[in-house]
Amino acid sequence: MKSFQLNEKTRSFLSNYQLFEEDLIQQVQLQHRMELVEAFGIQKGMRVLELGCGQGDTTVAIADAVGENGRVVALDIAGPDYGAPLTVGQATERIKKSPLGERIDFHLEMDFDLFEATIPFEVAVFSHCSWYFKQPEDLLNYFKKIRGLAKHICFAEWDLDFTCSTQRSHFFAVSIQALHSSFVKNDGNIQNLFHKTQIQRLLQQANFEVVKQLTVDASLLQDGRWEKSYANAIREDFIKVPPMIQTLITGYYELMNTSDGNDHSLNSFIICAE
Repeated sequence: MKSFQLNEKTRSFLSNYQLFEEDLIQQVQLQHRMELVEAFGIQKGMRVLELGCGQGDTTVAIADAVGENGRVVALDIAGPDYGAPLTVGQATERIKKSPLGERIDFHLEMDFDLFEATIPFEVAVFSHCSWYFKQPEDLLNYFKKIRGLAKHICFAEWDLDFTCSTQRSHFFAVSIQALHSSFVKNDGNIQNLFHKTQIQRLLQQANFEVVKQLTVDASLLQDGRWEKSYANAIREDFIKVPPMIQTLITGYYELMNTSDGNDHSLNSFIICAE
């Protein structure tokens, strides 16, 4: 992993909550998620609904931001055995045992269509989970339901508008995986690649008004290299796809793997709406 300097806020988090103290990879992820939450404008005392919480990477940053009097309700459709190197269950159990645990209600294997809330939320958060959705209509339906549950929505995802050539391999790696999901039956993490303009349109269709947009640097995160490695691991799966797709995929692999090893992750884009 490339040189990475933890800032004072991240070091304070590690000291206060005794989480990820021996896990450098998770510390890097944590710092980025804290930057996202700061950009979201999450304030102390807020009641926040998080969709697609996964292993809780963003959840802990939200819980820190809302403070002792705030609350985070974190949902994911995945079961406790999903994920690696820690499963969702293992990761969320670790968080619940920390000082942050009392501020968080995790609901795993939760179909959002069946979720009911008796008290409204100030904010609903989607953080790097939209590419799991198999159909744009599914994401739109989530937005429509959130319209009745929360005053604001804060959305973050990888920004396909890469800004430098070192981010190109991450772009092609996720593109390959999206094509893999289209032509090879699988339950991979990437089903759709949503561009930020499409997210804006879906939010507008759900009667949200976009009030803030920005980009957060994520270039030094490890995700780009992880996605590149996985894309290379599934190359043989494309043998049976139509010839035109094979030609396209071959070009994508050439572009993805033509680098000097100086690969960076895509940045994150943020959209906040009300």
